[in-house]
Amino acid sequence: MKVLLIYCTRFEYHPTIKTLDDAEEVTEGETFEDTQTAFIQVEEKDMENEKSVTKSLRNLLKWIARKNEPKHILLHSFAHLSDSKATPEFTQYFLNKIEEWLKERDYSVSQTPFGYFLDLKIDAPGFSLARVFKEF
Repeated sequence: MKVLLIYCTRFEYHPTIKTLDDAEEVTEGETFEDTQTAFIQVEEKDMENEKSVTKSLRNLLKWIARKNEPKHILLHSFAHLSDSKATPEFTQYFLNKIEEWLKERDYSVSQTPFGYFLDLKIDAPGFSLARVFKEF
């Protein structure tokens, strides 16, 4: 798993191209203020190591939320950090599981639409923990 964390004062997306036929129909975008984005590359090996990567990602997201104190956490499937990719089904299942776990702990959290290319507008300040990369 590879994760690029970017703290954003503003993050906006609009769906452009549907890349998975069975993806939910989404036509509207959203805008988030004061949000911690997590660009997540779920890799093929993660399907065999689900328990350990789940724990590692949970710990990373809790840690960055304590450090940056965002109002919101946004999970984004980002299949561009590695050549290795988990199946779309596993990736969506995994992100849903992480979102549910965070919500159970009273985090405000959501996901960008799965199975789409998105137009992005990102305002990201420059400070020590505004950008963090991790590999599990």
